Amino acid sequence: MADPEPRSGNPASTVGMSGPVPVIALTGYLGAGKTSLLNHLLRRPGARLGVVVNDFGTLNVDAALVTGQVDEAAVISGGCICHLPDAGGLHDALHRLSRPRLRLDAILVEASGVAEPVDLARLIRLGNPKEIRPGGLIEVIDAVEHFHTVDLRPEPPVRYAAATLVVINKTDLLPPTDRDRVLDRIQERVRRRNSHVQIVTARHSRIDPTLVFDTAVDKDPVDELPLAQLVRERHHDHDHDHARAASAELAQPVSPSMLIDLVEDPPSGAYRLKGRVRVRGHRAEQGFAVHVVGSLIHVTPLPEPPPVGELVAIGMHLDEFATQQRLDAVATTPADRPDVAGLRRLHRYRTLSGRRLAQGSG
Repeated sequence: MADPEPRSGNPASTVGMSGPVPVIALTGYLGAGKTSLLNHLLRRPGARLGVVVNDFGTLNVDAALVTGQVDEAAVISGGCICHLPDAGGLHDALHRLSRPRLRLDAILVEASGVAEPVDLARLIRLGNPKEIRPGGLIEVIDAVEHFHTVDLRPEPPVRYAAATLVVINKTDLLPPTDRDRVLDRIQERVRRRNSHVQIVTARHSRIDPTLVFDTAVDKDPVDELPLAQLVRERHHDHDHDHARAASAELAQPVSPSMLIDLVEDPPSGAYRLKGRVRVRGHRAEQGFAVHVVGSLIHVTPLPEPPPVGELVAIGMHLDEFATQQRLDAVATTPADRPDVAGLRRLHRYRTLSGRRLAQGSG
């Protein structure tokens, strides 16, 4: 395969291109809408995505999207991912897709309906941190069948604990008189296992792809197959609520302590927080890419400190005014001297595989 042409995009998008490729897991019971969500995400204009599925032939991934936008489809056969004899199958697929020459925006892993999300999340975290980083685990729930198939016992299912985002799907199929009651009950059950998880509702698995990953460009390349555009038009994929965002330009080094305070306690409603920053070290300035997805924190050193950095927060229910104030506070607070304690906290996250300390290894 020939190397793709260099890509360019807006500053907010280039944040997502720094460092390892994010790996996003899609989980959920059979029929919940995982494949619909996968195809919807593949229709994101300009996206270069890798795909890992259990059985490519049975999952009905849209052929037009695979041909037009997916650089390489990796197939894992022989049972669900988490039940492989070892992690080799998944790790090999992720290694192939994370090669720098592919310049992928993200890798999507669709698990089988019986896969355990906790085990899948652990396998992804055990991957090579130089190549990939955990980009979140999306649990898709069938609002109509959930209490007949998944949530059957007094205690909520353990699978909720691994999720960074829960999509309550098929909400349009609920009887109008019962809709609010059912949605409230599902959310209450999920939060008993995972009090910090973000929850959104959807029809036909359609959520804003901006909530899930970044793209380097917002339009399909001119030499791309036009089939993807036709598929998007056919499926009316604009029919979803749009995520909110706030951003701040970082014209000067930031305080590591303020930065870590921000990522450990993100603004209200923020699902993702991303940035390229420079901080004052003991001898010279240092650069880092920072990514927060739900409860996951990932910090990667940059080869060179960015001349101008940025911070971006994204969420469906983002408090934009309060978020902007917090980002601006990080951007404008002078950091003229090395912050020894803050640098120690920042460097510590380089070795934690992304899971927030307060929530354990999940």
